Amino acid sequence: MTLRVLCFSDLHRNHIAARQLVKMADEADLVLGAGDFANRHEGLSDTLDVLCAISTPTVLVPGNGETVEELRDATKEWKAATVLHGEGCVIELKGKAVPIWGVGGGIPVTPFGAWSYDFDEEQAREMLAGCPENAILITHSPALDTVDKDSTGRVRGSQTIREKILEKKPRFAVCGHIHDDWESQVTLGSTPVLNAGPNGIFVEVPE
Repeated sequence: MTLRVLCFSDLHRNHIAARQLVKMADEADLVLGAGDFANRHEGLSDTLDVLCAISTPTVLVPGNGETVEELRDATKEWKAATVLHGEGCVIELKGKAVPIWGVGGGIPVTPFGAWSYDFDEEQAREMLAGCPENAILITHSPALDTVDKDSTGRVRGSQTIREKILEKKPRFAVCGHIHDDWESQVTLGSTPVLNAGPNGIFVEVPE
């Protein structure tokens, strides 16, 4: 049996895409939002005010455009949503306990400056240390040399996330962050890895 999972990332205040995601979520068992709901910390609440109509169980991580504190504050009234950052949760879906681990922010540190919510590889290692085997992994940043190529073809992902996927073998990993690789999917080890993008992608994930 599989779970039908709706994945998205990098809305950046795109309310048209957010309203479409609300409609799509009715057809999903689980919704995963891989960060960057705001633009440089602006517009987070108005984007979440649209998304909070989703009643399907939803797990979010912050992007580099909002902090985990800002995201938790903006989702206080969204009963279906769980925000993760360096931590995990277990959600009951179809009568089974599904472990999910989440890490947000830009990894490694981006060139964007002080506004960007970033972490270095050592900090990422600490935040990923508790990830269990065979979980669903949701990160804002992609694993190095997977779905992380920018417009010049340069890879921009995280070595630590790559190592952790190979070590812990998540059943599925979703990310965003690198816009030029939106909707791309590869397999790393045995794990399907998706850079979701704002339009919403349905994937079938083993229970």
